[in-house]
Amino acid sequence: EVPILVALPFALNLICNAAFTPIQFGLRNNVLATVDIILILGTIIWMIIAIWPHAHWVAYMQIPYLLWVGIATALQLSITYLNR
Repeated sequence: EVPILVALPFALNLICNAAFTPIQFGLRNNVLATVDIILILGTIIWMIIAIWPHAHWVAYMQIPYLLWVGIATALQLSITYLNR
């Protein structure tokens, strides 16, 4: 059984992830998209920390996702900065 505090960051990550594309490409709001992708990055870190005591392998499986979102965050920060 997975406690709610472990499932919460996964759920928040899913919501933030689903919101990113409409914010970035629908609303064309770079600042809000930057805030959203930083929240995505934060929830991934939270997910890794929350799941570690229960299933190390799941935490390890999040590392490529963390790296990819780290790169995407750097790109989004650059886009936001260059289009200010």
